[in-house]
Amino acid sequence: MSDSLPLRDRYLALIDEIIETTLKGKISSVEQVYQMLLKNITSGTGEVFELVLSDRLNVLQSQVDSEKDELKKAKATRSLRAIKTIQTQWQRWQEQNKATEAIAFAVTQITTASVNERLAAFVRVTDPNQKYPLNLPQLQQLSKSLQQFAQVDADLQQFSEGITRGLASWQRLQENLLSWMYEQRESLGFGGVPGERGPWASWAKQVNSELPQRLFRTLAMEESAIEFAEQQRGITLRDWVEMALVLQYLQRGLINWFDQQAYDVKAGPKLSISTFLTFAVIWSQLAIGFQSIGAGYSDACSQIMLQILRTFAQRSYFPLYGGIFASFSGSYLRNTLDYLDEPLQTVEGTQEKARILTLLGYSQRALGQYDRSLNFHQQALDIARSAGDRPCEIANLNHLSRTYVQQQNYAEAINYSQRGLILSRQAGDRTGEANALVNLGYSEVMQAQQLENLEPETYESAINYLEQGLKLSEKLGDVPSKALCVNSLGIAYLVIGQHQTAIKYLEDGFKIAQFSGDFYLQGRNLAYLAEAYYHLQNTEKTIYTGSLGMYLLNQIASREWRQPAGLLKILQGQIGAEAFQKLLQQHRPKIIALIGVDGYDYIPQLLEEYQQD
Repeated sequence: MSDSLPLRDRYLALIDEIIETTLKGKISSVEQVYQMLLKNITSGTGEVFELVLSDRLNVLQSQVDSEKDELKKAKATRSLRAIKTIQTQWQRWQEQNKATEAIAFAVTQITTASVNERLAAFVRVTDPNQKYPLNLPQLQQLSKSLQQFAQVDADLQQFSEGITRGLASWQRLQENLLSWMYEQRESLGFGGVPGERGPWASWAKQVNSELPQRLFRTLAMEESAIEFAEQQRGITLRDWVEMALVLQYLQRGLINWFDQQAYDVKAGPKLSISTFLTFAVIWSQLAIGFQSIGAGYSDACSQIMLQILRTFAQRSYFPLYGGIFASFSGSYLRNTLDYLDEPLQTVEGTQEKARILTLLGYSQRALGQYDRSLNFHQQALDIARSAGDRPCEIANLNHLSRTYVQQQNYAEAINYSQRGLILSRQAGDRTGEANALVNLGYSEVMQAQQLENLEPETYESAINYLEQGLKLSEKLGDVPSKALCVNSLGIAYLVIGQHQTAIKYLEDGFKIAQFSGDFYLQGRNLAYLAEAYYHLQNTEKTIYTGSLGMYLLNQIASREWRQPAGLLKILQGQIGAEAFQKLLQQHRPKIIALIGVDGYDYIPQLLEEYQQD
């Protein structure tokens, strides 16, 4: 077999040689096949061999399936058996050589890419979604391998140095990755007092390198990551590579730890979700900021953001239904899910994209952007259906139903909830069924109210669906679905004038939403509690629940904060500003316990803002 042949032809010749010698009886053991592969496959070219092997296997399989001549069919069958032996030994070769192969492949990709494409190649080879992702020792080896090219190419020297510095910075941070948690026991999120506490401030003190330190300080002060990136005119490849590795390993380190806290009420999956989204948003903001600088930094940031979302979409706890605002305090994260929209437009339809669009859709619903929500969910529905992702397809039918309720289009809401119910029962998707039952009952209650249908049977039937959904979510132990069920039951009983029953469900709904970390449902339960208490002329509790609901909804930029604000202004007009302030003051300790002093002080400002609007 000549080494002068192109690589693809050389590997095709190798495969044919093994098949031919096997058929002639010259190869009598699988070990001989393995040794031939070991001798002839060059490290870093395994991807080419795999493609050639796959093509040859398909051709032989087709021959076996279609050949009519018995002698030719028998030979094709023996050849197929031989190539399957090659395939088995190739898998063994990959397993035993995967570290060397992965490093060699990464070096080849970076060094053979054009100058303008090298950064993109680096981001691709360090993608954690690869079949064999590079670990820390392999990255160190990659840095050493690239160093060999340093004398002839200054860019490759910078890649090498950036990797070395990034890993050194991560090792310093790794030792104190979670120290900030012990400083702010009351909150494990990415919020806190700007500049003083929280993860970013803690990490800024520990890292020595200038660029990561400046970024952490920017985020600690809740300043814009976009503006930070725009100011980095003198950034080098070495700086960017170091920053990229530090940020990525911070995110993975946090998620690994949170994933191990599955039974911790304060941590566990809800903080893993928050971490995935927080870092995805930061990378998206950096992508926007680096657009004015060029050199491929913006595209590389976008690519890392998509890698994070792809990893997230594959996790068992990816929130097809639950709230995503857990630990999302701080002004720089308000509305930031919008930043994930534009980069997704360039991604082809995949199962992961459908799931990410689902998340964007119900986030936009919480923000009051109903048309955008419908658009996201419709796209997600189409992609999920094509990808065969039945749970995601059912989830989007349910979300479309919920969004149409918000638009007061109850006929469409009922239509989508019925489709979701039928499909979930066919597929055996119990979580989807629980949500569909809730949506159907909720839609029918709201439609009956709109049509001024006073027949008790109409409401009884609708509430029966809601109660079925609640029982099913309880049986499944599905906290996000239960939170939605209880909230919907509370609103339904409020609509039909059973205020005490409504209060029971809404209070339970608030507690469950606190447990699941869903800021939107927390605020929503409180807003409707304020209405129920107002109907019962309980002024104190109307002010307490309405103020908290208004604040929480405003913090996630939901337009629904105006609902409790309007009620509070009516009440203030009825009892007078002085009496209102006195009653608010009475609840100060309880309000501060939930939203802090700054939150309490912001309540009058919000009421003033509502009045001005």
